[in-house]
Amino acid sequence: MKKILVPTDFSKEAQTAAEVASGIAKKANAELILLHVIEEGSKESVKITGEISYEDLEDKLFTMKLIERSKRLMEKFASDKMFSGIKVVQELRMGSPYHGMQSIISEQKVDLVVMGTAGKTDLSEMIIGSNTEKVVRHAHCPVLTIQKKPLRSEFKNIVYATSMSKDEEVFSRIVKRAQDLYDATIHLVRINTPGNFQRDAVVKKYMNDFAKKLQLKNYTINVFNDITEEEGIIYFAESINADLVALATHGRTGFAHVLAGSIAEDVVNHSKRPVLTFVVKHHK
Repeated sequence: MKKILVPTDFSKEAQTAAEVASGIAKKANAELILLHVIEEGSKESVKITGEISYEDLEDKLFTMKLIERSKRLMEKFASDKMFSGIKVVQELRMGSPYHGMQSIISEQKVDLVVMGTAGKTDLSEMIIGSNTEKVVRHAHCPVLTIQKKPLRSEFKNIVYATSMSKDEEVFSRIVKRAQDLYDATIHLVRINTPGNFQRDAVVKKYMNDFAKKLQLKNYTINVFNDITEEEGIIYFAESINADLVALATHGRTGFAHVLAGSIAEDVVNHSKRPVLTFVVKHHK
């Protein structure tokens, strides 16, 4: 792991994510890229004729003030003592936060995104397409979402919720690297639901074969029953006091996404523990 992207809006959630990212960077000897995207104002501020109105000048002055303010906040943020001993690169962009993140991921060949999330409850969950959800759904690298400060600074117990699909081969190696980095125990878990049930004996044999194929040395095999996959993953992680939850997502979009939803996004929205996700559709 060479480069870790930390998007920030200078909020409490972003600060918490930066603290986690700095710990990973020190452990992996990686570079941190701090990114702040200034959202653009109206795109209709410049007239077709090229004339400049007072409103245009006001827009430009307002934008300049935003840029100056963002520069000051970024300088202050980057000078925090939590980044001591880490190579830190500052990036300021204008436009859409999501597209700004995607551009940096592609340009800098980012290995991991660490970003904060406030989580969602009740009616706010009906708003589909937040920046966090978009990144989780489309990023070409692993995404670690942080909702609240972890109780421990190291990920010693990792829940890997897996379907044991061949599509997960790349993500499986990512999880194994996380295990090696922290000398952690991986808890493989399969969630049994009323609509997707398999016998324990069948699942456990398959999971053992999966673990041997990955050459895992320190792991447990688990089958957990619940009403939904996302609730089962969250409750199982709580039951073993996990430090990290890892699961792949197929990055469904459009009508299929609305119909089926995304287990990964639901877990990200509800889990109080750090969640590592990866879109497997790009690596089939």
